[in-house]
Amino acid sequence: MAIGDVECCDETYVHEDLLKKVRGKMPDEDELYDLAELFKIFGDSTRIRILFVLFEAEVCVCDLAGILGMTQSAISHQLKILKASKLVKARRDGKQVFYSLDDDHVRSIIRQGREHVLEREP
Repeated sequence: MAIGDVECCDETYVHEDLLKKVRGKMPDEDELYDLAELFKIFGDSTRIRILFVLFEAEVCVCDLAGILGMTQSAISHQLKILKASKLVKARRDGKQVFYSLDDDHVRSIIRQGREHVLEREP
């Protein structure tokens, strides 16, 4: 049986042993909410573009604006969101502030997301 484009079971049978196992491993609602909020940050193409630049190099706002063809103000606004979400970090060097990915987790999320997008069906 199918509902729309989604295939469904032909009969109703609840696999209680499976449900018990999954329920025991489910994170609490606060953690799931935080995870959903994190993924919302990745839902903006400008922020994704910034993260891809930072995936390649540590750069300042001026560099980001030049690479992405945007104003420094627009870049700064997005960097504030990314920094608050602990996806990027800043480092001051004299009068310049350089941005980079916060840690290897962010690098891994971007890498795996890109691999998923580029995946081709056989």
